[in-house]
Parts: sequence; structure tokens; C-alpha cells
Amino acid sequence: MSTGRIAFIGDINGAPGRMVLEQQLPMLRERFGPLRIVANAENARNGSGLTPDLYETFRRFGIDAMTLGDHVYRDARIVPILEDPSKPISRPANLSVRAQGKRMIRVPATPEFPRDLYIFTLLGRVHMPSLLANDPFACADEMLQSVPERNPVVLVEAHMEATSEKGALARYLDGRVAAVLGTHTHVATADARVLRGGTAFMTDVGMTGPHDSVIGRKPEQVLRHFVSGMHVPFEMGSGGEAIQGAVVEVSLETGLAVSIERIDFPADYSRAPFRTMHSR
Repeated sequence: MSTGRIAFIGDINGAPGRMVLEQQLPMLRERFGPLRIVANAENARNGSGLTPDLYETFRRFGIDAMTLGDHVYRDARIVPILEDPSKPISRPANLSVRAQGKRMIRVPATPEFPRDLYIFTLLGRVHMPSLLANDPFACADEMLQSVPERNPVVLVEAHMEATSEKGALARYLDGRVAAVLGTHTHVATADARVLRGGTAFMTDVGMTGPHDSVIGRKPEQVLRHFVSGMHVPFEMGSGGEAIQGAVVEVSLETGLAVSIERIDFPADYSRAPFRTMHSR
């Protein structure tokens, strides 16, 4: 059976996430040999949003496609890139039809990975009031019906707060997509597995950024907010940087998953771009 590996990198968070991505991506390639690399980039701009310059930086790093979640429009400069059909980046598919940007990415086949890869993101509706999202289950059906081939290779990002909503979506799509991979909560879960129908699932693939933090932010500021109830600006944390995510091995015949494995590559502080920073 012919297979190919797809790496999905969890939310790239601010400058610390960008630095560890740059440093550790070659190690990820050496260890897993992915033929496609996809990343959630919605937190790349200081924890919220993505700029055109950062989009181009990640493309130079070798990221094949980028997804965005509830922070999709935090930097409006990204909208023209979202609208450009030649740019492999998309907004969540289940936003309003009036929302700007592509709903799905198609990464064309190559000799090494001779299948088109389709990627789309679904926002959750449980405990996520920041954007008004439509029904993710109905949207998933609609998106799959729009894919113009039989047994496609499809990766679905579940950008959701509730673990129950992510798990329900994975089971709803089991046997119809290669993988349902959860993002948004920035905490990697220990449940990576292939479901009975052949869909790989992980409730949350984790965060690419500073793990000596509260989901990416300075702990003292988050604590001040929780203990006082007052608004406190949250700055980017630092320390404990790592790439997190998942690698899915996909059958190129069926479009379904063969295996899934967690990604966790910590930064090497003895090497650039970290070596000039204060020791941890």
C-alpha cells in the first residue's frame, strides 16, 4: 500500500513560536519525512492574527498550507492573501457566506505525493462567542460535497473549545476524511488514534510556542486577571518553546489514515535563534 505523511503544526504563537519553528522544522522533517506540512498560523502575530510578511516567512520555511481560526481577521492586511486563489491559506469554512477569504485549500499533487490534498477549518459553537459560526456538521457535509474527486485526501481542522464538540465532529466524519485535528486550546492531548472508519483524530495537537506560560501568555498577567477579575493586557510568554502537532500517514489509494503520531520538538537554546537570548 502506497502511503504519504502529512504533518500538521499546532498554533504558531508569536515570536517564540516562529523561532522554534524555524529551528526545529528541519528536525521534524528528518524524523518524520512528511511530504506535506500544514500549520495553524492565526496566533503568529504576537498571539493574535497573521500578517502578509509572516505568511511569506512561513512559506519560505517550507510550510505548504496555513489555516486560521477565530483570530482570522485580527490583522486586516491578510484579507487580500485570503482572497487570492493562488495562496494556500484559508479562513474557517463555517463563517458567514459574506465573510472574506477562501473556505478550503487545495494543495496540488506532486510526484512525491500524487494526490491533491484538501484542507478546511471548522469553528466550534460551544463556548466560542468571538465569531458567529454556522453549524460545523452541516458545513462539513457541504465542503466534502464540493470536492471534485472520489476518495479524496481531506484534512479537517476542528478549531474548537469543547473537547466534546471536537470528538463528535471526528466521529461524524469518520471514514470520510483522512484526519480531524483539534486546535485552539493550545494544550496537546494524549488521545491520538485512528478511529474505526479510518479517520485519524487528536482532540488538540498543541501549541508551537512558549510552554512556560499560560497557553502562550505571561503567567503573572493571566494570574492577575483571574485573582482580581480586572482586565489585564496579556503579553507573550517565553521559555519552554517547542513545536507541537501531529503526523498523519495516509493511504494514497483510500484517502484514509494508516497511523497518527504526536509531534513534540523542544527548542535547543544553544543554537540560533535562541543562543543570544538569556539562558533559561
